[in-house]
Amino acid sequence: MRGLAERGVPARVWDLSATAEPDVLDGVVAEGACLVHAFHALHSGPLAREAAGRLAVPYVVTLTGTDVNHDLGTSDRAATVTRVLTGAAAITVFHRSIASRLARVLPDLAARVIEVPQAVRFAATEPLDLDGYWALPSDRVLVLFPGGIREVKAPRLILRGLEPVAARHPRIRLAYAGPILEPAEGDALLDALRTRPWARYLGVVPHARMASLLTQADVVVNGSVSEGGMANAVLEALALGRAVLASDIEGNRSLVEHEATGLLFRTVEELAAQAERLVVDADLRARLGAAGRRRVEQEYPPHREANAYVALYRSLGVVPAARAGG
Repeated sequence: MRGLAERGVPARVWDLSATAEPDVLDGVVAEGACLVHAFHALHSGPLAREAAGRLAVPYVVTLTGTDVNHDLGTSDRAATVTRVLTGAAAITVFHRSIASRLARVLPDLAARVIEVPQAVRFAATEPLDLDGYWALPSDRVLVLFPGGIREVKAPRLILRGLEPVAARHPRIRLAYAGPILEPAEGDALLDALRTRPWARYLGVVPHARMASLLTQADVVVNGSVSEGGMANAVLEALALGRAVLASDIEGNRSLVEHEATGLLFRTVEELAAQAERLVVDADLRARLGAAGRRRVEQEYPPHREANAYVALYRSLGVVPAARAGG
């Protein structure tokens, strides 16, 4: 949001995980917003549609991989997602792969889709005392799984893949940090962790402290079955120079080039093999981390993302056009 404010576009964010939907709806309407922008068609799209309708203003939806890869193909969710997208003035995606998938399902909406790659900007960061969460040996190699615990993120696949590595290399540690978004998956993960002292669920880490946690990790892992073009956690890890180990899916390949900016895996056996390489080779971790940081700095600068959203809002007539010379 700071990037928008710097460009003269005031914005306010409502967090649906922290505030009840009726309160968010009332707040958006009371604010008198000239545009409503929803992140995630299924979870926040219906509320954005309702708020925009009450205010008689347009709304924009940022489409995620879950929206396209799962929700549009699920009978009880597809109607909601379709209704939200059909009413949107514009639809933004992080990567062209998501736009292509949407075009195959809802071709009439293709003209409204705009690609806006994510960027990373760490603001108001706070230090995190990792020992307060988990006292680790000084020679540990910490593998971090950052993100919500849900089936599509395959948290237990990571545990299964790292188990033989941990048996051969006792200094490895695996930490999960993020909210449990699906109770069944969370319960299954916590149950599996009880018999694996080398792995632990840290709980929800405040966003302001995530940069600190990421920098204390040696490897950041992502096992997603699908992503909305690019995983924010992977992008943040690369920006901070961490070695990344990620599932070989289109969304992750948009950021991670195998052997150049990270390592990719397709099977649990490949996960184990690539993880072991990273555990034993600090130089490999450093090389991949440095290359990933350079790529993010060159290809995903914050000003590009902010400029793209301001241009979109202007095209919808809700933000004044830039003055000549300004």
